[in-house]
Order: sequence, then C-alpha cells, then structure tokens
Amino acid sequence: MDYILHIIILASIYTSLAVSLDLLAGHAGILSISQAAFCGLGAYTSALLALRFGLSFLGGVLGGILTATLFSCLVSLPSTRLRGDYLIIATFAFQVILFNILNNWIELTRGPLGITDIPQPVILGLAVQSQAGFVALAAAFAGFTYFVVWRLAKSPFGRVLHAMREDQVLIQSFRKDANRFKVTAFAVSAALAAIAGSLYAHYVTYIDPTSFTVMESILILSMVIIGGPGSPWGPLVGAVVLVTLPEALRFIGLPSSVAANLRQIFYGALLVIMMMFRPRGLVGRYGFGR
Repeated sequence: MDYILHIIILASIYTSLAVSLDLLAGHAGILSISQAAFCGLGAYTSALLALRFGLSFLGGVLGGILTATLFSCLVSLPSTRLRGDYLIIATFAFQVILFNILNNWIELTRGPLGITDIPQPVILGLAVQSQAGFVALAAAFAGFTYFVVWRLAKSPFGRVLHAMREDQVLIQSFRKDANRFKVTAFAVSAALAAIAGSLYAHYVTYIDPTSFTVMESILILSMVIIGGPGSPWGPLVGAVVLVTLPEALRFIGLPSSVAANLRQIFYGALLVIMMMFRPRGLVGRYGFGR
C-alpha cells in the first residue's frame, strides 16, 4: 500500500511540473527544456532555508518561488528576441548551467553528496509524516497549480498567449508587448515548478543534482506532449501515464540497471509515436507537429 501511495505522490508532483510547463508549451507555444532546473531551484532553496535558517516549510516554498522567479527573468529577458529553436537552445543552456552550479558549488549545495536530513513539512503546527498526509499535500499542490494555470488560460492574459502561440507578429500589430507576456509566462511557470520542487525535497528528505538533469526536463516536456498541450487534462494524463506505466517493468523481474534503460527507451519510443501519429497528444488541443 505504501508503494502505491508513493507512486500517487510522485504522479501528483509530476502533474504540477507538467501543468506548470504547459503554460509555456501548450498555451504560449514556447518549448522549454529547463523545467527541472526551476524545480531544482525550489528544492534547494527550500531545503537550505529549512536547514540553515530554520525557516518553516511554507516559508521555504515562498523562498523557492522568489528564487525561481528571479532566475526565470535571467533566462527570459535575454531571450525575448529569440524564437523557435534558438529559444529552446537558450533554455537548454540554462538547464546545463544550473546543473553544473548545483554539482560544483560544494560550499552551498554539497555538490554530488547532496543535502540530507531535510525536515518533513509542518503546516500550521501539524507535521506531515505519513504517506497519506503527503498524498493529500501533493494533491493540494497539484490542484493549486492546475487552478492557477486554468484561470490564467481563461483570462485575457491567456488569450494573448494563445494568439502569441499562433502568430507573434499579429500580437505586435495590435500593440501588445509580446516580450512582456513571454517574460511573465516564464516567471509564473518557474514559480509553480519551484513549488513542486520544494514539496519533493521535503518528501524525499534528500536531494542531489542528479534529480534535476536535462533528462528530467525532457521527461516533463514529454508528459506535456504525450498528454496533450493546451488541454486542461493533457498534462495530468501525460504525468500519470509516464509515471505509472514504466513501473510495470519492476514486476517483470529485470535487473534494475536494465529496467532503467528500458524506461528511457519506453519514454523515447512513446514520444516518437505520438509526434508521428498524434501530435496533439492523447487529449490535447494544439499540435507541435503542425
């Protein structure tokens, strides 16, 4: 039972990450390969604030949001004139740079040794220690992320993002500052990813740079593409599929090293199939392959 609850918690955390990225990829049409980096910023900020300054869980989450928002501006502001492949490369570069910072700034992050003994969340005097408690907390965070992105998508801000996805020149012809909307979307997406990262750090109580690699960013992007970008349910479906189905490999009896490689093959094959035959994803509204 604990194993099933653990899978539900991970699926909820990845749902938050996929939904946060969908604001960029699905609604604004901006492919980003740096979502794991913003998740890592939230995780490390929250963990360090808790261990070094004794800050509460919610305080650490807020700190992670502020840190991720600041760093998102470092990515989006210089990239406002970039589009398409060039913008993807810029986000990829940020992901690589941040991973190397986390891996080599030993005095702050402890590098490859990681940060241990991260305290579990305490909210309003109540400690979250059981698996059931984390399921409720992870579901609440995922629900909050979903609500924020849903409200933004239905607002005038979201309609501008949709128009920018279709034709950025058209938006500029209506005297809309496309760059401002792009920077804002990056900031909100990064802040929501940081929330998921903070929860992840306090759930597993140990983090290291290998949890926030380029492969993780590609996995999160795959969840959006496979589930369906721009759809209310797409990121949720993609997260559940890519978290739960590969777990079946554990029951085949394969060695863990082989199962890990097969999982990557499964992710890649499913992504290629979806892009070839259904670029809109399982329940999506917008296809990258158009």
